[in-house]
Amino acid sequence: MEPFFNTKSVHFLQKEKGENQSKARPIYQTSAFVFKDLADMEQYFKGEKDYLYTRYGNPNTDDLGKGVALLECAEDGVATSSGMSAILCAILAFCKTGDHLIATMDVYGGTYALLEKELSLFGIEVSFVHPNENWEASIKSNTKGVFAETISNPLVRVENLEDLIDAAKRHDLLVIVDNTFATPYLLQPYTLGADLVIHSATKYIGGHSDVTAGVIVGRQELVDQARARVIALGSNLSPFEAWLACRGLKTLALRMERQCQNAAELAKTMQETDGVKHVYYPPFVSEKGNGAIVSIELDQKANVERFFSAFTFVKVAPTLAGVETSISYPLNTSHRSVPEEMRKALNIGTHLIRISVGIEDGRNIIAEFQEAVRKSLL
Repeated sequence: MEPFFNTKSVHFLQKEKGENQSKARPIYQTSAFVFKDLADMEQYFKGEKDYLYTRYGNPNTDDLGKGVALLECAEDGVATSSGMSAILCAILAFCKTGDHLIATMDVYGGTYALLEKELSLFGIEVSFVHPNENWEASIKSNTKGVFAETISNPLVRVENLEDLIDAAKRHDLLVIVDNTFATPYLLQPYTLGADLVIHSATKYIGGHSDVTAGVIVGRQELVDQARARVIALGSNLSPFEAWLACRGLKTLALRMERQCQNAAELAKTMQETDGVKHVYYPPFVSEKGNGAIVSIELDQKANVERFFSAFTFVKVAPTLAGVETSISYPLNTSHRSVPEEMRKALNIGTHLIRISVGIEDGRNIIAEFQEAVRKSLL
């Protein structure tokens, strides 16, 4: 029988060779691998040995890249030092000086800064399109691809991937999808026709707020190009960070199931709570759930500082996806680098709060937010 998702997420590691096989994957905490002699080393360059130097590859980093590729049903994957390096190396896998890329306007603020500012240093032009606009009107003769997020940050808009990918293919454009918020547990963009899928493994794949990592998966030839960029730019992940992310990947399904359930219950409660003007939570992502991020807009009469100061166990943090529930303020953190006019166009204002729902008892989470809203109105 073909293994189902939960089984694959536990048993994705490559089997070890040799007599002493450890139940837990060892950490290959080494900068380089040794050889018997020059002839033995030459075997690496002939493709007969797997490892030479950890920047080029390592069993732990390979575990992470191939493990996420397995869950995404992609051909191959490569681990990177962060989600941002994954985006950069994925784009540079097919874009060069003089090329053009189209991206949705409501991407993560760090992604916006990378696409808008840093890619220009490579001579790559990027056009940002409002979610309600026809992005095909932005296609130019030098357009190479489209970048989108499965679920946007922080307003959790769900991208219509089928339509986007179909349209891109009609124009012979490549599609990169950031699947960080949905994770392969909810969505697998590669199976819909995306060419490359990236993750900030810092988030749900690692899952415990103790690792910074990224992953690129997709078509073999594009992953090979991305891997070459990772090696050349020194964007490789360390073995220990990869080992931590792999340990987190084993419990991805369990965590996402609980976090999605808690998020749905919190979203419903917040919709019925006085002092909450609007709740952003997807109506449908997949049969398994709708994600673990809930964003709320407080009434203008609410005091945002009192709201953030009212929590006991909920953490105020600039990141998301840990097992602990946390909150952030997009205006001053994730989207601080986004121009004011773009933030206004996306409704990212002074009273918007992004909630990363954890695995705690849902009743405690709800009580924390009800009390925080109440105190914000005093």
